[in-house]
Amino acid sequence: MFSIFLFLNQLKKQLLLHKTLKHNKDIKQTSTMGKKSDLWTRRDFIKTGIITVSGFALGCSIRPGLDILIRNGMIADGTGKAMFKSDVGIRNGKIAAVGNLNNAGADFVIDATNKVVSPGFIDIHAHSDSELLVNPNAEGKIRQGVTTEVSGNCGSSLFPMTKEAAQRNHESLEKKYGLDLYWENLDGFYSILEKQGIALNYVTFTGHGDLRDTVMGSYDRDPSTDELKKMQKILAQTLEMGSMGLSTGLEYAPGSYAKTSELIELSNVVSRYQGVYATHLRNEDDRLEEAVEEALDICRKAQVSLQISHLKACNRNNWNKIDRVLDTIEHAIGEGLPIRADRYPYNAWSTGLSAFLPVSARQGSTAEIIDMLKKRDNEEFIRTYVIDRGERIGGWDRVLISSCRGEGGEFFEGKTLRDIALALHTSPYEAVRQLLIDFNGQVSTIGFAMDDENLKKVLKSEFVTVGSDGSVRARYGPLFTGKPHPRSYGTFPRILAKYVREEKVLTIPEAVRKMSAMNAEKLNLKNRGFIRENYAADLVLFDPETVQDNSTYLDPHQYPTGISHVIVNGVPVIKDRNHTGALPGNVLRRT
Repeated sequence: MFSIFLFLNQLKKQLLLHKTLKHNKDIKQTSTMGKKSDLWTRRDFIKTGIITVSGFALGCSIRPGLDILIRNGMIADGTGKAMFKSDVGIRNGKIAAVGNLNNAGADFVIDATNKVVSPGFIDIHAHSDSELLVNPNAEGKIRQGVTTEVSGNCGSSLFPMTKEAAQRNHESLEKKYGLDLYWENLDGFYSILEKQGIALNYVTFTGHGDLRDTVMGSYDRDPSTDELKKMQKILAQTLEMGSMGLSTGLEYAPGSYAKTSELIELSNVVSRYQGVYATHLRNEDDRLEEAVEEALDICRKAQVSLQISHLKACNRNNWNKIDRVLDTIEHAIGEGLPIRADRYPYNAWSTGLSAFLPVSARQGSTAEIIDMLKKRDNEEFIRTYVIDRGERIGGWDRVLISSCRGEGGEFFEGKTLRDIALALHTSPYEAVRQLLIDFNGQVSTIGFAMDDENLKKVLKSEFVTVGSDGSVRARYGPLFTGKPHPRSYGTFPRILAKYVREEKVLTIPEAVRKMSAMNAEKLNLKNRGFIRENYAADLVLFDPETVQDNSTYLDPHQYPTGISHVIVNGVPVIKDRNHTGALPGNVLRRT
């Protein structure tokens, strides 16, 4: 009688679970968009209930009540070890079981035959912040398999801000996107994201440039003792609010004005909170080796975990430096320094056109910089610097304008600076100057400066992971503008298509490890990055034979193909290649 009571009670639980899941908003939404073969009908449920009860009667080991059951997939579990065939069961947002689940029942089943099941990809170097307020569906990233976005990189974050800066940000969001939002610190930004909802998980660093600007403005000078203490105090506050650490953009103002000693003092704070120091190096071309040594010096003296952003050697005359740089970093790791680096799988960078100006000419506000260009202050010095930048990259035909924000900007998008100079009947320098003035500095560029063989060496290095250096984009709405770098749409599928399937630089398990587990470990993201029981159910299903990036430099707004399902915290966001509209992402704070 007791056995009968047990399995009747179990059947009752399954009936209640089925009723609950039927009315669950997220599961219902995803189910209605799927194919009939993927969904469980009432007849399927009754059959499962009978099997489950029979199993209890026979003393079988069964895991009842799964929300989702993924059958017959090849599992790349994040460890880098060989793949294996298995089922994966999901319950209450977590991985409930990995193994043979032939006797298990679920609300709906995904047939993963001929597909790889991997942990969700963690984009450790991203630039999505206000974009997620505009498009919480995170289309361009979630369709790549990205389940966690790590932003606040290159010294830029949407916090901290003075009241004046916060008001300007509020006005900008309202004018540009029609959003009536206001915040000054990380808690304020996070609360808005959490209230609104997002499709993927979100993590952020504290941008050194914004920290410095908040305390001392965007000027080329050292902080006073009091200013440095204030920066340390505000940095500590952001870390307590959940920031993952400090990021620097040492090629950009005002971060470029900071001496190494300032960065060590700030990194000491990060170290105390066991955070990460992520750095866009001070130089990525002629002084690359010196810039790497500076980053290692900060790591040693502050005893801080170091992440080198988008590791590369720019311009042909520097390509031969990559071997020495990799050896230097590997030697430092051998000494026991906690170092990782990331890289995107493209040979072109992307940044603002103002980066072509000398650092000394980027002081102050945008209005002050534009006024300086109009008055032609320091004209000869700036002209010489700009011309030299064009020569070092190999010519102005290697610099593409990707975005001009303003009326008439579309004419220049997708054209090289060489072609623009010819069209305007002027020199490349005058074209740079005029574009910055006409579009108030809101001009973005793409520069073809790197070597593919170097890229392969970097990607293959044991300490290098994958990061896009891109932001959330979409094929509709306000983010469907310009010609952004294709990395915002294609980074992760490109790794799987070009550098795994075609070039065989990496195996699938190696690539998955670099795109998931290694990044989770670096950021100390608990219970993420691996396919293991009790870990968060952030998962990607892709076809290794067809996964493909489709975004190009001239036609970038193209989603990838070959990724059929993306699950975030146990909820399908991409199901049968369609976005379900679900927003199950969480803000992940530093632990």
